[in-house]
Amino acid sequence: MRAISGLWRWRRNPLRRTTDLVESWVALVALLLALVAAPVLGSVVGSLAQDALQQSVRDQRQARHLVTATVVRKLHQVAPVTDPEASSERELGSRVLADWTAPDGTRQHGPVTTDLKSPHPGDHFPLWTDRDGRMVTRPLDPATATTHAVLAGLGAALLTAGLVECIRRLIVWRLLLRRYARWDRAWERAGPDWGRTGAGS
Repeated sequence: MRAISGLWRWRRNPLRRTTDLVESWVALVALLLALVAAPVLGSVVGSLAQDALQQSVRDQRQARHLVTATVVRKLHQVAPVTDPEASSERELGSRVLADWTAPDGTRQHGPVTTDLKSPHPGDHFPLWTDRDGRMVTRPLDPATATTHAVLAGLGAALLTAGLVECIRRLIVWRLLLRRYARWDRAWERAGPDWGRTGAGS
């Protein structure tokens, strides 16, 4: 609103300088870009990120399989880890030695992490594996993918608005330097006669 009122105020003002008019136009253009271009760019980036992430969700769901593993014995406790692809952080509890059958039918045996709080031999738990039976993290879920896409869109919009504001401030700073330089030149011209009786009359 200040940009619009600034343009209106300087429209026919006899004290208007060229830099005042340029500054008001720059402010108006920056405002329009922040209100229009930033949301549009944020929407485009968010949409592209959503498409890419949802495709990743589909690819992971095809490549990763949920199998049932059986606890052989509990291993030494290690520091809890978090699943980076989960929609919310959750601690994965215990480290165990387990047996499971891979999607290709081969028998697998090895140390894995389970969410069982106190695992005992013979306990069953779900385990995500690839086609060859190697343990993998669970696939990215659609809700988490959407959250990441929204954050990417918001980040792009805020970054665009911030960039527009930085450019506006840089232009205003350059205009201010030019204005100060003109004042200095005017002062140098008036300086020799400043304060002398009858100077300029």
